[in-house]
Amino acid sequence: MAQPITIVALGDSLTAGYGLPRSQAFPAVLQRELLARGWPVRVVNAGVSGDTSAGGRARLAWALAERPQLVLLALGANDALRGLPPEHLRQNLAAMIEDIQQAGARILLIGMYAPRNWDPSYQERFNAVYPELAAHYGLTLYPFFLDGVYDQPDFLLQDGLHPNSAGVERMAAGILPLVETELSHIKTRARQSFPPGAQTNASY
Repeated sequence: MAQPITIVALGDSLTAGYGLPRSQAFPAVLQRELLARGWPVRVVNAGVSGDTSAGGRARLAWALAERPQLVLLALGANDALRGLPPEHLRQNLAAMIEDIQQAGARILLIGMYAPRNWDPSYQERFNAVYPELAAHYGLTLYPFFLDGVYDQPDFLLQDGLHPNSAGVERMAAGILPLVETELSHIKTRARQSFPPGAQTNASY
């Protein structure tokens, strides 16, 4: 039987599944879709509602204890809502990226945009953090976690901020191709780690 690939989804309420049954949260939906496509995966829900990038950084060691091969790094929404300095976001994300890479896991960086009610300077500085980090560390970037959901009432809870179950389905569908690409890299790396003709129980 194939050993599952462990994916840790590290984020805030958008990951945790605020207002939804755990079975309808983003990690559960993503796992369901990947299993349906033949990927033996285990997606760990490491989302904590209200978490900032600093909060995620503080609990990263716990997330890495799961020994993930892929981390979906989806933090920053609460930094933006609170108007926290983009420079702090950059520092926290950079530190997490380096620790995750040192642990040997791949990273899919999931971006966020600053709310439009902040001044243009803040929005520009905040929005630049994710693509700059992706370029610097050679990561794949999914630019906006709420792509296709933000400002769409049919896909949001009544608070207008968090996705409903249909919104989560849309989020998972949007990010799925990039996750599969990352899994393909993991599959290739696993095969290359064994010499030709070697016997291994690993399969994907």
